[in-house]
Amino acid sequence: MPLREVMARVIGRGALVRWGVAIAMLLAVQSLVMAALFWVSAREGHRGELDEALRHDCTAFAALAPGARPMELHRQLELDIHRDRFLAIATERGRVLYGNVAVLPADISVGGIGTATVTPTALPGKSTDVARARLCRLPGAQLLFSGIDLDDSEQAQRIVERTLLFALVPGLLLAMLGGWFAARRAGRQIDAVRRLAEQISRGELTKRLPVGEHPDSFGQLCAHINTMLDRTETLVGEVRGIGDDIAHQLRTPLTRLRARVEREMDDAETREDFARAGAATLADVDQALAIVAALLRIHEIEHRAKCAGFATVDLAALVRDVGELYAPVAEDSGRTLAIEIEGAATVAADRDLLGETLSNLIDNAVKFGPPGGRVTLSLRTGADGAWITVADAGPGIAQADRERVFQRFFRARGLQNVPGTGLGLSLVRAIADLHGFTLAIAEQGSAITIAIPHVRSGAAHD
Repeated sequence: MPLREVMARVIGRGALVRWGVAIAMLLAVQSLVMAALFWVSAREGHRGELDEALRHDCTAFAALAPGARPMELHRQLELDIHRDRFLAIATERGRVLYGNVAVLPADISVGGIGTATVTPTALPGKSTDVARARLCRLPGAQLLFSGIDLDDSEQAQRIVERTLLFALVPGLLLAMLGGWFAARRAGRQIDAVRRLAEQISRGELTKRLPVGEHPDSFGQLCAHINTMLDRTETLVGEVRGIGDDIAHQLRTPLTRLRARVEREMDDAETREDFARAGAATLADVDQALAIVAALLRIHEIEHRAKCAGFATVDLAALVRDVGELYAPVAEDSGRTLAIEIEGAATVAADRDLLGETLSNLIDNAVKFGPPGGRVTLSLRTGADGAWITVADAGPGIAQADRERVFQRFFRARGLQNVPGTGLGLSLVRAIADLHGFTLAIAEQGSAITIAIPHVRSGAAHD
């Protein structure tokens, strides 16, 4: 393997590794943020419950008469079997009258709430404790100190922290595994596309990307790439076939031209002989030039910018004008051309190209229809579009040839000796594709219909 390709693969792998690490870091940061939010939510939620209980104590004692407050205080302390409540009633100056607190904490102001160091009187072996406390003013010139021991709260907080820690470790591991898996999967997908590109560049145009039964976003991209490659393969095949067809189609007139020139040069003796030889030679040259001109015309139409030169075209007026132009041509060939128009509609299109399409279809109908027959050029409009049909009295196109008739240089059996380039219907197909129209061949009889969607009813107004 060339060094340059090896370096490209190494660089590509490095990029995938960096991408995988970035995904892992993103998932890890997400896990950390979620853990922090959960921890803060649990802490603040528990603290909010404590503060709500302390505010309830202030409201309840404020509603009592001063004489009933000591009894209520002793009742609540007796109910506190876990000894995690601190209650005290004090004077305005802070002297404790009743309760299980020796002195009021200095770090809690009147009306304030916070964490304070408490000196309990009913906890043997414990001189101080930490509590969430509130100091509020009561009617009758008294203060109420209410506090809740934080030992249980801190223990619950430690349990939450340990739980988060235990959950965070596998979360981080999963994040790293997820990043590694995503990078590996992306690497396989990119390698598949890279291998396909290498195979296509070597000329293996039949290779395609695998697409699952239920494709994800990458699978849908692979399906689109396969569709693009199908179209590319078709175009390459057409180009190859066109080259062969051009060589085959030009070989006959050029061979005939060379043989005629050689024969006439040997046989011609008079000026008239040379004139006839020159005229015959020019006819063969004109046929070869017609083939080249038709191919160039098709190439020009296929590569024309979409909607370039489009304008509002009155379909009824177009059908009428083309029909009147070709009526004498049909009459000269012993046939009649009938024009049938039902309704009026306009469409955004290139009028000259549509006229060229109808001209080719009428020319085919006159050329291949039975002598003395009738050629019909009709327009029919409806709510969902318009249809232009060219029909003759012939038997129609064989079922096996209905798709092939639009191929370049195709001639049905028995028609190889009919004058023409074999490119008329290919030109019609190119113009229809440019406009987004659809061509349809009748199941019975000889008729080709151009289906034109997105029309507007009524004739065009200048």
